[in-house]
Amino acid sequence: MNRCTRIVLVAVSALLFAAAPCTALAQVRFPGKPVQFIVPNPPGGSNDIFARALGRRLAEAWGQPVVVENKQGASSTVGAAYVAKAAPDGHTILIVSSSFATNAAVQKNQPFDSVRDFAPVAMIGKGPFVLGVANGVTAKSVAELIAFAKAKPGTLNYASSGPGSINQFATELFKSAAGVQLTHVPYKGMNAAVGDLIGGHVEVLIASVPSILSAVRSGKVRALGVTSLAASPAAPGLPAIAHSGVPGYSAEIWWGVLAPGATPHAVVGAINAEINKAIAAREMRDFLLNEGAEPAPMTADAFAAFLRADIQRWQQVARDAGIRAD
Repeated sequence: MNRCTRIVLVAVSALLFAAAPCTALAQVRFPGKPVQFIVPNPPGGSNDIFARALGRRLAEAWGQPVVVENKQGASSTVGAAYVAKAAPDGHTILIVSSSFATNAAVQKNQPFDSVRDFAPVAMIGKGPFVLGVANGVTAKSVAELIAFAKAKPGTLNYASSGPGSINQFATELFKSAAGVQLTHVPYKGMNAAVGDLIGGHVEVLIASVPSILSAVRSGKVRALGVTSLAASPAAPGLPAIAHSGVPGYSAEIWWGVLAPGATPHAVVGAINAEINKAIAAREMRDFLLNEGAEPAPMTADAFAAFLRADIQRWQQVARDAGIRAD
């Protein structure tokens, strides 16, 4: 190869290298059409509420409609399976909560792999659960509740929204960490569980802030603490259980966004950036706090690591407590 040939090859290589980023960006065109938010739950729940609030802000930023569609069924697997099989271009994404991780821990025959078939995009927010007791329970603090439960093991019943629900996981983790025995009484949904706590038919319930706070404020039930590692602005005035006799105890509900597994990193990054920008706005922060959550901006990689660790954590709790989804 003579000197002139080498010079020509170097020049061509330099031009190709310079053009590569432009070619890559040209291939990533996002959003190039309306974006579909899939909510694997019925309308009116927290996933649906957050999807619609976030969708309005992203539509303004993108200049494209964001359409929210509810595809509920089979403990949220219908909607998740739909997104897992969707075109991996960022135009079909899934809004999930921490139930996505607990489902992965107990449901053995899901039509997708919860890690391999999804690309974690962003966390929207997270918040504590509230440990509530019926007014007939004499305990006025977490420490008093633990003391009572240890003195009379198995006499207190705890409610959940169903077998394998996040409420059951959070309470079984509390039982283990506090060294107490509580008897599980599953219900078909949180409304029925809160209703029986108010009626005194069960004594203990760990529930999300929106589910139980109105009953607490009206004096129908008593709140003893929150399940986050520290006190939370989503439930002001309540101490952390971790600071009230159960060191290290933590069980939070979170909401996030997933895309199909093969979605390009550039598209995932673009969506992540806009979501983080949206939830940083004061209006969105206030909205989330009103719904029992705090904004939780993080990179897509950080959310992916968080999700993997959360699934593994609840898998261990399920094995230790014998939790199964009926």
